[in-house]
Amino acid sequence: MIRRNRAVRAAGLRPTTALLAGLALVATACSGTTNAGDAKDGFTQAPQSDGPLTVWVDSTRLAAAQLYQKQHPAVKMDIVTYDGDANGSNYLQTKVSLFNRTGNGWPDVVFSSQNNEATWAVTAKFAAPLNKGLLPQSTLDGWARNANQPCTVDGVVYCLRNDLAQTVLWYNAALMTQWGYQVPTTWEEYETLGKKVATEHPGYLVGAAGDTFTPEIYLWASKCGANQITGPKAVTVNTTSAACTRMASLLDNLIAAKSMSVSSVFSSDFDKNEADKILLMPGPSWYGGSLFQGTFKTPKGQVGIAPMPHWADDQSPSAGNVGGGTWLLSAHSARLKAATDFLTWVTTSDDYQGKVAVGYPAYAPAAKTWLAAQAASGYYANDVTGPLQAAAGQVWPDWGYGQFSQEAIWAATVTPGLTAGKTIVSMLPAWQKSIADYARSDGYQVTG
Repeated sequence: MIRRNRAVRAAGLRPTTALLAGLALVATACSGTTNAGDAKDGFTQAPQSDGPLTVWVDSTRLAAAQLYQKQHPAVKMDIVTYDGDANGSNYLQTKVSLFNRTGNGWPDVVFSSQNNEATWAVTAKFAAPLNKGLLPQSTLDGWARNANQPCTVDGVVYCLRNDLAQTVLWYNAALMTQWGYQVPTTWEEYETLGKKVATEHPGYLVGAAGDTFTPEIYLWASKCGANQITGPKAVTVNTTSAACTRMASLLDNLIAAKSMSVSSVFSSDFDKNEADKILLMPGPSWYGGSLFQGTFKTPKGQVGIAPMPHWADDQSPSAGNVGGGTWLLSAHSARLKAATDFLTWVTTSDDYQGKVAVGYPAYAPAAKTWLAAQAASGYYANDVTGPLQAAAGQVWPDWGYGQFSQEAIWAATVTPGLTAGKTIVSMLPAWQKSIADYARSDGYQVTG
């Protein structure tokens, strides 16, 4: 499950932003000024000592840790790759529970692809508070509005958002022009075009509903109240409202017309048989770099970006969100100075977030650099800045970040039925019951 890349070598000691950071670590270790039980920066800190900085990342963020090490060779690092808790695997939570029992083993900094990690990490006393002294408020103010909402518990920030992952509408600009189609602005237009494509160009697709994050693309954007967190341990669940059923019906209709795939966009089947048949594809901001440029190798100048459609009777356009991920700093870290330096760099650095990261940075200054790089690349068929910036401020706020994983729930409840030919509408009540059951098992009071 995890793979280690040990980088504890003399040549790997970084010129810190500072030499002073390294000297401070050594001085602390030698003087013993930070003792067990010392309370500082809003939590009881572990004794500080010199040693390798242990960072856990998924395979995508491995490049970030490696770039940091290259730029900071004075830091001894132990880089560990794991699944990033993808699809709600809870691997990190399981390991932290073990480390809490044994009293050792915690990573200093960890990346998670899940935005709900703070909800359990605080209870497990794993995540260190960041806005109580570890990070200056001037730095925290740089994040996009509401970007760190998933990381904030009772006004305390326990993690930092990596990227926003707001949803937009991707489209094949060349085919849209060739076939004389207009990019839809409403869901009604989107469904009509999907049915038209099924008749006029069979085999071509206007979307995919086979991934575990399907509800985060379509139902979240439709303002379906399936996941409204109303308190620290309270959730309202209503999957049969009009906002839910009309989006589910739209998906069912396009699946029946065969212009909506039921395969995962990351499956080998989709890559082999459907990737070159995409006309439209609602999806997160990271689809551009990760999916179209990366997995599908879609040619330059073909992919365009438009705002997510909205219902014609809804004058307040909304978007969904698929991941984005968070960085957490361990409250057990014995290398807080180095850990804080890495955490700050990996979330704010133009060298990584602005120039290398595949997703839209949550840190606003880096997002400007990232957008400029996308425009300068010449890859996209239109100016991506407007649609992406607009969507960043349109993510519907009433889809919350509970301790339970919506992706895991959808995978267990809806995906098997979809594969078996059931309609999504018919499975909405079962989805509601499953969400309620998962939430209650995590101690939530459920209404709806």
